[in-house]
Amino acid sequence: MKWMIASDIHGSAYYCESMLRCFCAERAERLLLLGDILYHGPRNDLPRDYAPKAVIAMLNPLAADILCVRGNCDTEVDQMVLDFPVMADYALLTEGRTLIFATHGHHFHADALPPLHSGDILLHGHTHVPVCQRAGEITVLNPGSVSIPKAQSAHSYMTLENGVFTWKDLDMQPFMTWTVGTDVPG
Repeated sequence: MKWMIASDIHGSAYYCESMLRCFCAERAERLLLLGDILYHGPRNDLPRDYAPKAVIAMLNPLAADILCVRGNCDTEVDQMVLDFPVMADYALLTEGRTLIFATHGHHFHADALPPLHSGDILLHGHTHVPVCQRAGEITVLNPGSVSIPKAQSAHSYMTLENGVFTWKDLDMQPFMTWTVGTDVPG
């Protein structure tokens, strides 16, 4: 199965539409959203074309294709307007024998790991910066942000297919890859 993984849309209709164009072009079977879907949050400037109602209208028709975890800017009010669950703090996926703990990143991150086995993966957003790093025996991955990238990073997402994570900008240009079970780059 091919997954597309994205985080931190923050209500941007422009970047949500760009992300969904990539989702269609990637021909991914599922879209994993790592939180902060509709609201921009008090620490962020308004993203381009901030229009949460338009984001709702774009995402709801894809409800059966979306798996989502709750970000620090997501609330019960958001759940009332979205047709897919958004209130879970984490989701568990597997890639072969490797467990992937997917969460937003405001509670669990490289400095506060969830209980995982050696070789497992912590996948999170929240920082708006693409990451592939080791934290002890755990690999920590972050797709970056679709709408409000930080640290001069690109508007980005990642894919997971056949054990390979690929980070791409919204022009679908890859800029980093990592294969499960191998050393992290750099």
